[in-house]
This record gives sequence, structure tokens and C-alpha cells, in this order.
Amino acid sequence: MPGRPPDGTPVPPDGRLEPAALDRLGTVPFGIYVHVPFCSTRCGYCDFNTYTAAELGGGASRDSYAGLAISEVRQARAVLGADAPQVSTVFFGGGTPTLLPPADLAAILAAIGAEFGLAPGAEVTTEANPESVDQPALAALRAAGLTRISLGMQSSAEHVLKVLDRAHSPGRAEQCVAWARSAGFSHVSLDLIYGTPGERPADWTRSVRRAIEAGPDHISAYALIVEEGTRLAARVRRGELAPPDDDEMADRYLAADDLFAAAGLGWYEISNWAAGPDSVCRHNLLYWSGGNWWGVGPGAHSHVGGTRWWNVRHPAAYAGRIMAGASPGQAREILTGSERRTERIMLETRLATGCPLAGLGAAGRRAASAAVADGLAEPGAFEAGRVVLTATGRLLADAVIRDLTE
Repeated sequence: MPGRPPDGTPVPPDGRLEPAALDRLGTVPFGIYVHVPFCSTRCGYCDFNTYTAAELGGGASRDSYAGLAISEVRQARAVLGADAPQVSTVFFGGGTPTLLPPADLAAILAAIGAEFGLAPGAEVTTEANPESVDQPALAALRAAGLTRISLGMQSSAEHVLKVLDRAHSPGRAEQCVAWARSAGFSHVSLDLIYGTPGERPADWTRSVRRAIEAGPDHISAYALIVEEGTRLAARVRRGELAPPDDDEMADRYLAADDLFAAAGLGWYEISNWAAGPDSVCRHNLLYWSGGNWWGVGPGAHSHVGGTRWWNVRHPAAYAGRIMAGASPGQAREILTGSERRTERIMLETRLATGCPLAGLGAAGRRAASAAVADGLAEPGAFEAGRVVLTATGRLLADAVIRDLTE
């Protein structure tokens, strides 16, 4: 998980939640996120809670991880009780989940099904680095019940991949898409990053075109963020690399949006495009639309009924808590009504479906009207009672959202 959470308050040793958090448990979708904190190498731009073998230290290992995750799944079932709903989405993220054998991911998924039940048509996603899967592994994952795979392509330019410290070679991600399709995955996503130092406009256009030509039904495109504490930040600070340029990144975003639209991929969230309603990432929509989820694994975050908590970060500390039969939760916070309203506006405004005007205060409605006048929000949607960002508005989303939440 990126960044550091707030201090929060202690999580009870048994992880129990207040009754108020459980009141509406079955009224919104429920998902499970499984954080797999292992990577073969550390990418220079990454500040996620991940560990290479050299960084892991004692007290934790890949070999024992599936058993630990399954134990937390059982804890979750005990905490949520008899009224726990079926799971509508499962997402294996990381790190690199596919560094675990397919049988381990299958065992964790089977435990989720046994404890909660999987809803009919449940979406089950794993992230994967292109070098961490091959055709037999993808076939095994599909046979285990996974329905969707998200591959970290990032770029098709070799020099860009080198700056990002990505291990795969150009063309590998596209080959993985073909293998995934052959294995029976109907939903395949590619991730791209724009704004890498040294990336030329032609590099980005070629990356987008090659991603589209690979045939995924979903593409995510993220602006590079230089996070403090990473190797990339150190290189920028030393002057070895130029920092990303905001104007260039805006141009990259708009160019990609046009190319995606021409290929039949429509935006449904600021950084995400899909071939249609069946191709959106339902797990991420659950986050953005106020659903509940339990985050399994070191550093994973959870949310149930306005209570948000996060696990201890290091795999060894996580293993110690789990093996002692205690909650791995480090701390939590209970959101106030005002905080939940602000968060809802922030998340809904990022979506193509937009934010209802009825949920805004007087100042927020005035800000919405001003956004329309400034070309940042769609006039037709505003007349229909919603704030939907234009392409330019998406570039300035943080500022628009700040005004809407006043």
C-alpha cells in the first residue's frame, strides 16, 4: 500500500467492530482484497508496501504466506458474523501476487469461498508482472476460478522501462494478453504509466497503440508520481533525471484518451478505460462507490460501515499476529458523517457517472455551476443533476473536487 496511514486508534485484539459498523453490512457490495507483499526486484518509482527476498528478513516467507492469509480470512468471517454477505469481488494485489504458485492463490480463493461464499458471477482479479507469468501459469489461474488479470505493461519503450526499473522486455505484456485469452480469461487489463523522465511523445503514443492492439478490454493509465524515499526520487534530486513535467503529462493524458475512445474504450474513472459495462473493474468500483471490503495481508486497508483500519506493515509482524491468533490490525478510524460525505464527493466525482448535485452543499453547487462555465464539467449532466468532468476537468480534478466539498 502506498504512503503511511494516519495514527488512528488501537484495533481490539480480536478485531471486533462496533455494532453500528455492521448494521448495513449486507446493503452494499462486499469485496476482499488480498495483498501479496513480495516482489522479485524493487522498481525505482515504487513506494508500495512490498519486499524483495533480501528485504524480507526473518519471520516471514512466501512459502507460508497462503496459510497466513487464509487464517485472516477466517478471522474476517468471525468478526463479520452470521450476517456477513457473499463476496462479490476478490482482488489479489501487490507486490506481485503471481510470485506465489497458482495453487497458493487458488487455496486462498477457495478459503474465501468456503467462509463467505462467492456471489454468482463474482469478479476475481489478480495483478501480474509480465515476467512473472507464462502460458501454463495463466491456464492454472483460470482453472482455479480467477476471472480477470491485470498486467503491468507500463511502456513499450525499452529506455522508459529501464528508467522505471521494470524487468520485462518490450512485447512481453502483449504476449501475456494473448496467453491469457488462450487460457480463457475474458477480462484482461493493461496498466500504463506516462510522464517517465526521457519519455518522448512518440514513445507514449506507441505504447498506447501497442496496448490497444494487444486486445485487452480494459486499460489503466497513470501519471508517474515521484514518491519520496524511492530510488527515482533520489535520482531526480541528484539531477540525474528531470522531474515529470505537468504540461507534458496533461498532453499525454489527452492523447491517450483520444486514442482509447477511437478504439472503443470509454473512460469510467479518471485513470481507467473499458470496452463496456462488463469490462470495468468491479472491485475498484466497489472502493469508489462506498462499498465494504476486507483487506487481507500486511499493510492492507479495510472498510466496513464507516470504520476504516489497516494492518501492521511488515510481513514478519503480520505473521506474528496471525500465528498468535490476534488481529493483524495496527490501527483504525471511525469516519464522521462529514468525513464520509466529503469522501463520497471526492470518489464519485472521479467517475464518469459523476456526483449528484443533491449531495452537495450550497457552496458546492455554486462551484459545480462555475465548473460548467469554465468547461470543467459537462453542461448536459449538470442540467440532469450531476457533476461529470470534461476531459479538461479530469486534468484539474483535485481542484474541482476541493471546491465541490466546501
